[in-house]
Amino acid sequence: MLNQVLECVAARERFLLTSHARPDGDAVGSALACGQILRSLGKQADVVLSDGVPYIYRPLPYADQVVQTGLVNGHYEAAIVLECDSLARTRLEGLEPNFIINIDHHYSGKLFGHVNWIDPHACATAEMIYRLGREAGVKITKEIATCLYTAVMTDTGSFRFAGTSDRTFALAGELVRCGADPVQCAQNVYFANPTSKMRLLGAALSTLHREGSVVWMHITRAQIDDCGAFDEDAEGLVNYAISIAGVQVAVFFREMPDRRYRVSLRSKGAVNVAAVAENFGGGGHVNASGCSLDGPLSVARERVLAQVRLRLAQRSEASAE
Repeated sequence: MLNQVLECVAARERFLLTSHARPDGDAVGSALACGQILRSLGKQADVVLSDGVPYIYRPLPYADQVVQTGLVNGHYEAAIVLECDSLARTRLEGLEPNFIINIDHHYSGKLFGHVNWIDPHACATAEMIYRLGREAGVKITKEIATCLYTAVMTDTGSFRFAGTSDRTFALAGELVRCGADPVQCAQNVYFANPTSKMRLLGAALSTLHREGSVVWMHITRAQIDDCGAFDEDAEGLVNYAISIAGVQVAVFFREMPDRRYRVSLRSKGAVNVAAVAENFGGGGHVNASGCSLDGPLSVARERVLAQVRLRLAQRSEASAE
């Protein structure tokens, strides 16, 4: 499939690159790096994100060139959709008429493009973009390496999540050799949180509930407003819950402006949370996934927890046999 992607790139000149709404580190870093790789090949490449670049990723090279809009403006010969399971999840209107190149590494990746390159064995979409650049003969500059390293670092949970392997560390080492500064990348992401995010973390932890090996917490729109926070400040808060000793699954519910709930799920391996999320139209990694549900919170919470409990029970029964 990589060869098909390269052929499509060689045959076209103008590209739009995008990823899912509420972009994370892999979405942003992969899009920025891919855009620069295409420009190095003499192509025109515009990175367009419906929600723009989150605060902690704005120091990345080329981040200031990202266009934030909900509508495709201009004529493109192809759109490259990165780390995303559907066009709808980009929240970018006007993508449908374009030739779509779909690049993703998620277990739950969907074949919605004209060309689909999905590799669940890649530690991050950034690993695939690195391979794309190398196969295209593009020099991996310090700037490209910084974007890719940040993407790999965040999508592997700082090399803690399942799927991290010797290949992952080999890739990270190569990106450092190409100029990425691992200390600076980590400081930009993990030591540059706004005060509002810390206040929101406190509000979320105050709602923490535990049931055996499962924990859950939530935040409301009122709490977000009271903390002076933004929706992006809620990203990653679920990781504090999964860090508790003895916990196997953590679930975080965030009330969105439309009163639906964004659900983030994390697992230490006992439950495939991507399968849980797929029940509600979401997806992701085996140990990190997400979905959205209608409220009220009590209903959304019980629907998700029922699926988690079911899978824990099935695992327990299988272990007893």
